[in-house]
Amino acid sequence: MHGPASPGWLLVALCAATGAYCLLRMRSGIEAQRRAAGGEALMGFGMAAMAVPATVFTPPAWAWPLYAAVFGAAALRALWSARDSAHHLHHLVGTAAMVYMAVAMAASPGGHHHGGAGVPAVTGLLLVYFTGYVLLSGARLVPVAVAAAGSGTAGWGDRPELARACRLSMGIAMVTMLLGL
Repeated sequence: MHGPASPGWLLVALCAATGAYCLLRMRSGIEAQRRAAGGEALMGFGMAAMAVPATVFTPPAWAWPLYAAVFGAAALRALWSARDSAHHLHHLVGTAAMVYMAVAMAASPGGHHHGGAGVPAVTGLLLVYFTGYVLLSGARLVPVAVAAAGSGTAGWGDRPELARACRLSMGIAMVTMLLGL
């Protein structure tokens, strides 16, 4: 992604920390949470890798098609899993957005995109979706945090307020990355 290095590194740190927490969530005793956490860890680490400022490191040309292939496979898995859970539809949109960004980065000269005549329609639609997701996730997070504060019995992988905060931070990171595309 292009832009100043300091905000880029903050985005890398946010996404990497989110991915690391999602790895911890994979230790949950509930299988559905483990599966969702695995996909979210992939998204977190993938977003961290894609967010490394281009002024610091420009990935080789083969990296963008590799990102597209990895997230394309993740999108197929999310599509398959969507038959069991509507949450996987969000994973499908997220992985499709990652494929879109990887293709856009591969197609742009020098590996980073400089918007010319405005925002492409797909980018605009993804921005609308993820902005709505962030606002809805933030609104849902407040009541869960208040309700869960008194329970204290859930393990790290089973705390709904932390899982929602993780998803919220990835949504914010996605909006940021789409704005920088």
